[in-house]
Amino acid sequence: MPYAPGHRAFYDADSHIMELPDFLKRYADPNLRDEIPEVSYSASIVTDEEVAVIMEQGGRHSPQHVADQIALGDSLIEKSKEIQALGAFEPSDRTKAMDLLGFKKQLVFATHSLRMPFSPSTKLESRLRYGATRAHNRHMADFCHADDRLMGVGVVPLDDPELALAELDFILAKGLEAVWIPHRPCGDRAPGHIDLDPFWAKLAESGLPFVLHVGGAPLQLAKAWMNNGRPPTKDWLGGGENLRTKDVALLHEGPEQFLTMMVLDGVFHRNPGLRGAAVELGAGWVPEMLRRLDWVVKHWSRNDANLQGLSRIPSEQLTEQMAFTPFVFEEVGTFIDQSNPDLYLFSSDYPHIEGGRNPIGRFESALEGRSEAVKEKFYAENFLRIFPKARVHGKAEAVA
Repeated sequence: MPYAPGHRAFYDADSHIMELPDFLKRYADPNLRDEIPEVSYSASIVTDEEVAVIMEQGGRHSPQHVADQIALGDSLIEKSKEIQALGAFEPSDRTKAMDLLGFKKQLVFATHSLRMPFSPSTKLESRLRYGATRAHNRHMADFCHADDRLMGVGVVPLDDPELALAELDFILAKGLEAVWIPHRPCGDRAPGHIDLDPFWAKLAESGLPFVLHVGGAPLQLAKAWMNNGRPPTKDWLGGGENLRTKDVALLHEGPEQFLTMMVLDGVFHRNPGLRGAAVELGAGWVPEMLRRLDWVVKHWSRNDANLQGLSRIPSEQLTEQMAFTPFVFEEVGTFIDQSNPDLYLFSSDYPHIEGGRNPIGRFESALEGRSEAVKEKFYAENFLRIFPKARVHGKAEAVA
């Protein structure tokens, strides 16, 4: 039996591939290949030795390793993690993993290959930023094309509006099923800048959702915030390059700022067909953001002409057009009580260890006492509202 119980459909809003070192180089334009960096695991719990062994085996797990992972059966999600996980980087193995997980659909994000596409540096040349972006999107489309359950997530930095629009056209042509936007200023522009209106309009017209995700902005706070005169704090994995205590406490600030700008600059208002999701960024901040934005618009619209044309209050816009994935350790039932059940999505984060060993069990505990209708929205219906093409069976039909 698969991990996901058969009494309802489960749609997974967050999973990952674990890119091998040549993930970008292999799919980059030949004239850029030498300038595109290899994917690095230096800031990861994955060791260089693990990666080296896999590369020595031709970029695959050994047949015995694959067999051992398949033998885990419905405990795959509990024990199969990171680069050693079944289907971490091999598409045919990912299909076997999906059979064991039992999810109807699964968004698939990159993990370590976005340092160049999402770099906040204004000195990075556009040809390199968007060249690495194109390589990522080619590879992601290739990874996901053979299994209808895998919904590949492309990436587009918005630093150059013209190049961003061209990359969106490429993503649409390749049949990727969401576009990951870095939640930081778009070069020297806000996401609601008029130069980006064509990008958001095309997204809305095409029905392709956008996503924000952890890693779409620098993970760590400015060094000054960490300087308290005491020894450095280790991150949650025991090193120093991932999320530390202060980082995770303020992780919501980036996506909240980005979405606040989208609302106050009228992007959702002008594009009612636009859909999006904030993934692996927590959700405890969402109820208060809705209240705050409603309050701001109510009182500041007297003086701000940009707000006077809004036909829906911010909480209505975001409830209709956005959804959010809680962390497995958050109390999503409480968030629903404080806001509404249309806002939240189930996610597994497979094969990352952050997703926990039994995400369905953890979320079921957090949803105890809520109705079956509320649970159905969390596990399936909210996903299908944001990603309606997931209802269509067959990638060719979906793309058409």
